[in-house]
Amino acid sequence: MQPVPYGRLADGRSVEAWTLQNESGFAATILTYGARIATLRVPLSGGGTRNVVLGFARLEDYVADDSHQGSVVGRFGNRIDHGRFVLDGHEYHIPLNDGTNALHGGPVGFNRAVWPATAEADNRLLLTHVSPDGDQGFPGKLSVRLRYTLLADALEIDYEAETDAPTVLNLTNHSYFNLGGGGDILGHVLTLNADRFTPINAALIPLGELRSVTGTPLDFRTPTPIGACIEADDEQIRLGGGYDHNYVLSDAPFPEPHFAALVEAGGLVMEVLTTEPGIQFYSGNFLFKTAFPQRSALCLETQHFPDSPNQPSFPTTTLRPGQVFRSRTIYRFSPSA
Repeated sequence: MQPVPYGRLADGRSVEAWTLQNESGFAATILTYGARIATLRVPLSGGGTRNVVLGFARLEDYVADDSHQGSVVGRFGNRIDHGRFVLDGHEYHIPLNDGTNALHGGPVGFNRAVWPATAEADNRLLLTHVSPDGDQGFPGKLSVRLRYTLLADALEIDYEAETDAPTVLNLTNHSYFNLGGGGDILGHVLTLNADRFTPINAALIPLGELRSVTGTPLDFRTPTPIGACIEADDEQIRLGGGYDHNYVLSDAPFPEPHFAALVEAGGLVMEVLTTEPGIQFYSGNFLFKTAFPQRSALCLETQHFPDSPNQPSFPTTTLRPGQVFRSRTIYRFSPSA
């Protein structure tokens, strides 16, 4: 596997495209800009393949886009209320880029970095990034290692990170999936392994409670079309403009990747497994602000909970010197029955 030049940023940094392949016919193109998944081609039962993620054809479109298409987001995926948190008695401030929130690590997060890449095999790529102390206001020098591996029927994402000072960390991938290859995702049938979710306020910040999905439009414990209740007269649906909620995965934490979600559409099934305690389900409500139509794709971002540094009852996102952060997520594909 060899890289292909993809373009050059305004500051002179070169961006490469790497294409992973396996004998099953899967192929994934990874850009070093944001360590992002540009395409993910999945074999079809009748022959051929289908790209199941949104993306752009040109580097300049990724640069201009604010929807984090396919990228790794950090240091802190999801929202931090007012971009402020206190760690070990010190107060830190992250630049705001989502109203009153810092979203996905701030305006110049990991999605804007160029990640050096090394092929470890035809189906495995290692990318690295060093985030200096004070990067977007976060403390500590953070070293991140990311591996994409194409398994026989899946794309596996492995994260590792270490810091030289106490910091907070929440890494995830922000791919937008459409299993049909086009159209909206309202007919996609979703199952989530979650009895509870973290309800939000008007700024999309968690209230601090874990609320049961029972009797709400957010209940996907059994297979349910995404469009079935997306316009329901429900406060949480109105606040999110649809689905933009963190689900608390049942039986978490997991030492090994555990079933989190399943999506079926267009003759394909995508199963999501993760070691993370939560998964953010986003139904593409605001994609109309981008080059893509509203609800033309969905995100299933495996992660810790939003605003965790300000929510002591949530699983901790603090990483300290001497600790190694590890996380694994698998997106597995198969033909639908």
